[in-house]
Amino acid sequence: MKIINGSVCAPRGFLAQGAEAGIKKIDKKEVAIIYSTEPCTAAGVFTSNKVRAACIDYNKACLADGTARAIVANSGNANACTGEQGIKDSQRMADLTGELLGIEGSDVLVGSTGVIGVFMPMEKVEKGIRKAVEALSYDGDHNAAQAIMTTDLASKELAIEIEIKGNPVRIGGIAKGSGMIHPNMATMLAFITTDAAIDSKCLQKMVKTAADRSFNMISVDRDTSTNDMLVVLANALAGNPLIDEVDSEDYLLLQEALDYLCVSLAKKIARDGEGATRLIEVQVVNAADYESARQIARSITASNLTKAAVFGEDANWGRILAAAGYSGAEFDPGRVDIYLGQEKMAENGMGLLFDEERARQELKQDPVLIKVDLKSGKQQATAWGCDLSYDYVRINAAYRT
Repeated sequence: MKIINGSVCAPRGFLAQGAEAGIKKIDKKEVAIIYSTEPCTAAGVFTSNKVRAACIDYNKACLADGTARAIVANSGNANACTGEQGIKDSQRMADLTGELLGIEGSDVLVGSTGVIGVFMPMEKVEKGIRKAVEALSYDGDHNAAQAIMTTDLASKELAIEIEIKGNPVRIGGIAKGSGMIHPNMATMLAFITTDAAIDSKCLQKMVKTAADRSFNMISVDRDTSTNDMLVVLANALAGNPLIDEVDSEDYLLLQEALDYLCVSLAKKIARDGEGATRLIEVQVVNAADYESARQIARSITASNLTKAAVFGEDANWGRILAAAGYSGAEFDPGRVDIYLGQEKMAENGMGLLFDEERARQELKQDPVLIKVDLKSGKQQATAWGCDLSYDYVRINAAYRT
């Protein structure tokens, strides 16, 4: 596996672009298009929030046949809590994009992100779609990545290449997310392309597994978005033998690569959390079962008290153990060891005499490493989050202004 240049345009046959539309109050790109020159198998996972944006149900219906060929996405407006008009607007985005690309509207998936409860400025959105389609190119992926950003400080992009049966296979992705990040599906917005040949059932299972190992293991603020989605398009141009058997050798190779890409993008999101100064990585080891390890790791990364302690460089390990305790997982608190980096803070559920300065230095690292040893089995899980700073409140107190 090797990292290569680009993102969603790195796999063969994919074009992309991002364009300004005037949706936001500042001059930024707000409409993104990703398009494959060839038909694709497609799969996606979506928010578990009962309050869902119009595009979520639209995409689920489109993916029922396991195919799609393009993605249109906008930032600046979530198109959530907008009733029947919101549904019509999502449909119009797909239909117009399809018309301009010469494909069916049902082959176009839709993503939206931004302010909730405001009707889409469709005249502006349509203008952005036309501009993006007109400028589609094989190196437009960076512009597309910029167009889906909201409060993000940096775009999230990556591409990798692996070999399957002698054929180079590429996977590329872009993502956005900075606040309202506590996924349970999927994630914020993440769009991934690959030139691998894989059938839709295998791709759907692979995407769900990758999401559970990556985007579903990050937290910035415990808020699950109305618009979370992870969508993957695969156009088969790599020429590898069709992957149509779950857990085959080729399937596992592609799964490993997709996991790596998704984890990398997820960590970029957590590091770019609104107001964040450091990434936090929580490793829960020697658990009795994977689900317990996963629950505890996620609980710790989502703990506002733990996040605030990291920001303040306060080695308050008790907050870590408390977050494990309310995670819902079964474990024996009297057997738990806790580490900050290399500094052991607690043993068998009780505090140790530790060097405050060394612990403070561990909390200055980026990422800050927290390890929780349950000493109950052989399973482990890793989750990612960020510290909680004063700037998080400042940013979200004035989000609409």
